[in-house]
Amino acid sequence: MNAKPDVRHPAVSVIMPVLNEERHLRGAVQAILAQEYAGEMEVVIALGPSTDRTDEIAAELVAETAADSKRVHTVPNPTGRTPAALNAAIKASRHPIVVRVDGHGMLSPNYIATAVRLLEETGAQNVGGIMHAEGENDWEHAVAAAMTSRIGVGNAAFHTGGEAGPADTVYLGVFRREALEQQGGYNEEFVRAQDWELNFRIREAGGLIWFSPELKVSYRPRPSVRALARQYKDYGRWRHVVARYHSGSINLRYLAPPAAVCAIAAGLVVGAALTPWGLLVPGGYLAAIVAGSLPAGRGLPLKARLQIPVALATMHMSWGWGFLTSPKSLAKKVIASRRPAVLSA
Repeated sequence: MNAKPDVRHPAVSVIMPVLNEERHLRGAVQAILAQEYAGEMEVVIALGPSTDRTDEIAAELVAETAADSKRVHTVPNPTGRTPAALNAAIKASRHPIVVRVDGHGMLSPNYIATAVRLLEETGAQNVGGIMHAEGENDWEHAVAAAMTSRIGVGNAAFHTGGEAGPADTVYLGVFRREALEQQGGYNEEFVRAQDWELNFRIREAGGLIWFSPELKVSYRPRPSVRALARQYKDYGRWRHVVARYHSGSINLRYLAPPAAVCAIAAGLVVGAALTPWGLLVPGGYLAAIVAGSLPAGRGLPLKARLQIPVALATMHMSWGWGFLTSPKSLAKKVIASRRPAVLSA
């Protein structure tokens, strides 16, 4: 005779898109397996073509949990693309609640239990919370401070916190499987911003996306200026794709970085070619990020505090440049792949 499902603690599938995550993968999976959750759980890792020890570490985790109730298993993701990895992991998973976690994300101890409770209390199709950046060295501490400050990311609730309530999108997400299956999963043309696009379809279909500061995922920042610049250039590039995909999704927060890039470039040209007064614009920006870094760096070591303006400038300038140089052809390709929201029968 089959046991009845526990409606208070439904079984959970945790899906992880992973590529070159040897540094954090084991810790991220251990944070999942240590969750204070009474229901059944599985972890599905979608492995991209990593060039480090990621696959080896994943194999160790599979072997170590083979006899446990919380088991880890893997599926291949030969494209290396995040949305393809997510779809492969969803297809290989089997439980009614699907939790998305990245290979460098660490769930807080009661994350899954809290998310399941919020799904039940709110009736939402997807719930998510705060992307809590935490560093492990001076540079990463500086980036984390920049990523959790208003001068760094504006008023984005999933970075800086805020009141619980309906949201356009959330960080990562804990979904009802029925919502994922109804919408056909992630649109694989969205190499970045795939969460926003999926949540947009869920909302179009009448579903609720819910943000709660009770949910927190510790995030490990990029380990170098170059890696941070690449990350934020991609963010800006794909945010412009989203703006072209859905014209009502842009606001002043998103326009600030490209406006700053244009203003600073113009100030430097005017300052060099016409009058030193033009240098007031880049000088004013520099003064603003130095001033803004002071409250952001409170409590950090001196070396970390000194690097916060570098992190802020890298984030702003890279995001703005990515937004300004995002090709229309990329947006046209993505728009051509547009999936209409699927309404419940």
